[in-house]
Amino acid sequence: MKFKKTHDIADITISLEGSKVAIGGWVEDLRKLGKMSFLTVRDVTGLAQVIVKDITLPEDITRQTVIMVQGTVQATKARDFAFEIKAEAIDILTKAVHPLPIDPIGRLESNIDNRLNARALDLRNQRVAAIFKIRSAVLASLRKKFLEKKFIEITTPKIIGSASEGGANLFSLEYFGKKAYLAQSPQLYKEQMTIGLERVFEIASFYRAEKSHTGRHLSEFTSIDLEAAFMDYTDVIQILEDIVVQVFADVISGCQNELAILERKLEIPKTPFERVTYSQLIEELQSKGVELKWGDDLLDSHLKLVGESHPGLFFLLDWPMALKPFYIHPKDDDPKVSRSFDLQYGHLELSSGGRRLHEPATLKARIAEQGLDPVAFEDHLRAFDWGMPPHSGWGMGLDRLMTVIVGTDNVREVVLYPRDPDRLAP
Repeated sequence: MKFKKTHDIADITISLEGSKVAIGGWVEDLRKLGKMSFLTVRDVTGLAQVIVKDITLPEDITRQTVIMVQGTVQATKARDFAFEIKAEAIDILTKAVHPLPIDPIGRLESNIDNRLNARALDLRNQRVAAIFKIRSAVLASLRKKFLEKKFIEITTPKIIGSASEGGANLFSLEYFGKKAYLAQSPQLYKEQMTIGLERVFEIASFYRAEKSHTGRHLSEFTSIDLEAAFMDYTDVIQILEDIVVQVFADVISGCQNELAILERKLEIPKTPFERVTYSQLIEELQSKGVELKWGDDLLDSHLKLVGESHPGLFFLLDWPMALKPFYIHPKDDDPKVSRSFDLQYGHLELSSGGRRLHEPATLKARIAEQGLDPVAFEDHLRAFDWGMPPHSGWGMGLDRLMTVIVGTDNVREVVLYPRDPDRLAP
């Protein structure tokens, strides 16, 4: 580079009129009017208009070429800019090869698959970039709130030696002559961590080998997980509600420009979120003519009907024990009912959690009841012999939460390089 960048575009205002600046970015637009040329240059922070008058514009400059511009800030009559930069030197760093696979400005519409095939270029589209700036803000908000609530961040293994939760749909791999799996959640590890750390959280990628082609499932996804000792499921429900509200508030206050780009009007959710029991929903669906009985699982078709009556955020409480994993705790007054919950946004499940079993004998019996081999859980069960406290927790899909925040029904829009049954590259 012939000169060093001095400012991000967003940091330049008309108050710097007469000052020398150097910016770096990509040529979004190029217009030649006689002896003058006008460049629209974009960096990750915004757009600037560059006037080329007293110097020669490089002949080989093209749209999306990356350049450095050195010049003076001056007033402008342009409607869309608060200032302009009169170029004194232009340095072409790398030329963009045309034709480009997609239009990064978005004037020519491209389908999602073509955009994903050129994802790095797609990020020059300000709407796409806005989504991932919001995602970054959401992650920052989550971590801040967890730490405020005295949770400790952990990192659990993603390569595991057994199908630890007993679920299907696991990716298997060879691990130095042994069979291993990609973790589908940190469930068992985070429970063990409550012995020593009491309150833990993790934000990480996990994997499920589901051949699903819906707009809400991915083979690799980011999960937000929490586990807390000496808490019941009602306690972690409250934490989840507080965290979701805080995320919305932080995005509204800190991502105003990005929300405006997306034309997204976001409101802080009203609290408390509605609490609806499984039994109440069964009755509600039966009243609509749906043939369901207590104990049946809720299918997508059922949840779509539920979403019509409960379009916003609500907790779905007290599922039947038979529908929940082996580690979920039953209610004391009715062992057929679990201390469990889902956080729903209409028909969309965002989070699932509950109180966990902490008594070793009960947990072993429950594992056997579900047709699982207790031997496969020896490492996990051993920790329960060392004084396991009562504990509760939940997991929430970051990607699904992002779809709610930015207002899309396709989870691939909010993941940089999504992995699904049809996509392994780029």
